[in-house]
Amino acid sequence: MYDMSTRRQALALVRQGRSMNSVSKETGVSRASLRSWHTRIEPLQRAGKPCPRCQGAPAPPENPRAYAYLLGLYLGDGCISAHRRGVYALRIVCDNAWPGLIDACEAAIRSARPDNSVCRVKKDGCVAVTATSKHWPCLFPQHGPGKKHERTIALDPWQQEIVDAHPWEFVRGLIHSDGCRITNWTTRLVKGQPKLYEYPRYFFTNSSSDIMRLFTDTLDTVGVEWKQANWRNISVARRASVALMDTHVGPKY
Repeated sequence: MYDMSTRRQALALVRQGRSMNSVSKETGVSRASLRSWHTRIEPLQRAGKPCPRCQGAPAPPENPRAYAYLLGLYLGDGCISAHRRGVYALRIVCDNAWPGLIDACEAAIRSARPDNSVCRVKKDGCVAVTATSKHWPCLFPQHGPGKKHERTIALDPWQQEIVDAHPWEFVRGLIHSDGCRITNWTTRLVKGQPKLYEYPRYFFTNSSSDIMRLFTDTLDTVGVEWKQANWRNISVARRASVALMDTHVGPKY
């Protein structure tokens, strides 16, 4: 196994016209690996829009705000599955009740990979917004075998920088995937008569403690007070915090 910097250095020398043998001696990379990278990886990176992550470029995705939202959607209701020839499919499942959310999801995917087509696969009561690319695991390194709540979920430093810069988009994506805004009610005696009081609140539900922590840590950074209702539910009910959420997130649409 070779790290990304070694791969970039070796391929740069090959592009200069150096022989595989001389590059192998200088970098310590086997000639078999050099041939494999040069014949398989190089054409992929030249075709279409290259992936900024697997090229090792320090620049974030072209639209980091849209990516922060898409990251929230992916952690909530998304999955990545491998297809043939190194192609991966990203699927975000959206309820049919929220057509605006479906449109926003498609727009975010297009922002992440502008040269890849996006389709909507209708299912019973929902739509799977889907796009294929060889580079989804580069953009979502949380991809891995098994369910998200059964493995560690942590952001890479470059992802955390994007979330820090666009925390509300990340919160919005998480709420749009695994959250909701509801209206609670209660009764109180006023001058001996029962009076109905209604108040809004937000809930976020997820089985992964890591994803729950990413959500609450981001709420802390934007000044939203929250409580853990149970092991898989976060509640936001304070009036000022609900007002903040209404301003930046709002109900699904």
